[in-house]
Amino acid sequence: MQIRNQKVKLKNADVKNIYFRSFPKNERMPFPMMVAMSKLWNTEFLGFYDGDTPCGFVYLAHNRKIVFVMFLAVEETLRSKGYGSAILREIQNKYPDKKIIVSIEPCDNNAPDRELRGKRKAFYLRNGYRETGYLMKLNGIVQEILIGNGEFDKKQFRSFFAVYSNGTMWPRIWEQPKGE
Repeated sequence: MQIRNQKVKLKNADVKNIYFRSFPKNERMPFPMMVAMSKLWNTEFLGFYDGDTPCGFVYLAHNRKIVFVMFLAVEETLRSKGYGSAILREIQNKYPDKKIIVSIEPCDNNAPDRELRGKRKAFYLRNGYRETGYLMKLNGIVQEILIGNGEFDKKQFRSFFAVYSNGTMWPRIWEQPKGE
């Protein structure tokens, strides 16, 4: 496996297809908006390829201290083959001194896709991410917060959102009740 990345453009139907198949409609941002936002200094939208084969993508935002991975997905037929781990390594190598934060759907016992959620969480934990003990609600979606590199700081993360969104995004962040 020899992956390379390139900036995603509107014409990248391969990445768009992976994105639409990987995330439910209520969790997606408009694809053209993601491409437009990636032209800003603090946002990246990268497609990953193994040769000419599209294998995944990452959409992230960053500042001086934090990288927030908003979306990461691997082509469904290529999952469990190391591509997701390779993408995370690329992010780690690019931002070795920053806290890298991801949010995932919580592994609720009542969730219909609990097994998939558990696999997703196990993937991040295998790749060096840790539970923070925090949840957040953004755009009506509850997510569990995981971190790589450093300790989670609720206030710092909220500030990240405020600056990144020009004050339009204020996620609710709270400590996860023990035993969940």
